[in-house]
Amino acid sequence: MDNNNVQRDGFSSRLGVLFAAAGSAIGLGNIWKFPYITGVYGGAAFILVYLVCIALIGLPVMLSEFTIGRRAQKNAIGSFKKLAGGTPWFLTGWAGFLAAFTILAFYGVVGGWTLDYIVKALTGAYVGADADAIGGMFGALISSPVATVGYQLVFMVLTAAIVYGGVKDGIEKYSKILMPLLLVIIIILDIRAVTLPGAGAGVAFLFTPDFSKLSAAAILSALGHAFFSLSLGMGTMITYGSYISKKEDLGSMTLQVTIADTAIALLAGLAIFPAVFAFGVEPAAGPGLVFITLPAVFNQMAGGIIWGVLFFALLAMAALTSAISILEVVVAYLAEEMNMPRKKATIYAATAITALGVLAGLSYTPVLGDVMIPLPGSGSLPIFDWLDLFSANYLLPLGGLFISLFVGFKMKKEDVEDEVTNSGAHPASWLGGYLFLAKFVAPIAILIVFLNGVGVLKF
Repeated sequence: MDNNNVQRDGFSSRLGVLFAAAGSAIGLGNIWKFPYITGVYGGAAFILVYLVCIALIGLPVMLSEFTIGRRAQKNAIGSFKKLAGGTPWFLTGWAGFLAAFTILAFYGVVGGWTLDYIVKALTGAYVGADADAIGGMFGALISSPVATVGYQLVFMVLTAAIVYGGVKDGIEKYSKILMPLLLVIIIILDIRAVTLPGAGAGVAFLFTPDFSKLSAAAILSALGHAFFSLSLGMGTMITYGSYISKKEDLGSMTLQVTIADTAIALLAGLAIFPAVFAFGVEPAAGPGLVFITLPAVFNQMAGGIIWGVLFFALLAMAALTSAISILEVVVAYLAEEMNMPRKKATIYAATAITALGVLAGLSYTPVLGDVMIPLPGSGSLPIFDWLDLFSANYLLPLGGLFISLFVGFKMKKEDVEDEVTNSGAHPASWLGGYLFLAKFVAPIAILIVFLNGVGVLKF
């Protein structure tokens, strides 16, 4: 049976597209990474730079991915084969595929950590513990082979179960449940945070710019995070774009997804920093802000167990909505290019990614703690950190760079215009500006991020 002759699954409604695409973009990057890098780089001034970067890079690259996917009606690799057959452009699709595979391997491990913390919160495991004791609990988690692999498996099974159901009955159905629930939880946390005594300092930190705190490193971090936080460069938005009805306005859809992603990041900051300042905690706590610092803050709040459960449930849901979109990149390729039944493709993809993820998860345990992967030039990293660096510094920026260049220079302008205007149904007076950003501004910015990440340039 040739799967290419079977009608493709797709999203059934505009709301379904919005929730699924926003769910893909809204992940751990918004609720874990964005708050702590905001803390490290001084708050509001960093956020303003981040918003400018979202507008100049995030929007055009996301629209480019949607355009490629919907034009081709194929998976990430198949889209480039169809639109530029016989040319090396198909390698861009492979970069996205490899990025998705690699990222979900270690992302599933972090997703497992969030599940462990829900259990810790429910059982009151960190009640009465200070930040040092909670740091010890986190260290015990990541160094335990059984806990790390066990929770990772649970997270990956949940991810695969949703994707197994298909686009409409799996991804869209559960995105419509998870995204509103995520929004409700974050608003409840925001209300609690801003009503704490002394919370005003945290709100001011987020929304009163101090440009003296800006540095080249802060600007570069904003540039990189604006790109990575939207799930760009790994084929997710190309794949989701291929499921979007030809009736939908891609321009407004891109804008809405970007606004939703940015709003959730800001709401996450609003849930975290007022509480951090209210209890005199250092805002620049780094990656440990979520897993070590915040549980210590919850300990000092009335009803801390409830707020801890809500926060880590929020974190787990954000991780899950991103994970399903990443898995879909691999599943769509197997189903369409390898003519594999979708359910079988889901099992194969999830199993292979989880196997690599187990190696990543064990890299902080006695089992594989001594295994180090050499870096170009000098140095080495554990498996988890190497996968993170390889995807973030190489695959994602290169994928995003060539996606932008593909739409800007390879695709015919009339084809791009036809797709983004729905054959004239949605006139786009902004088309010229978009193509300028796609051709020049976004590629230059992404190239700077790439060269800095690989050590060619240092700011």
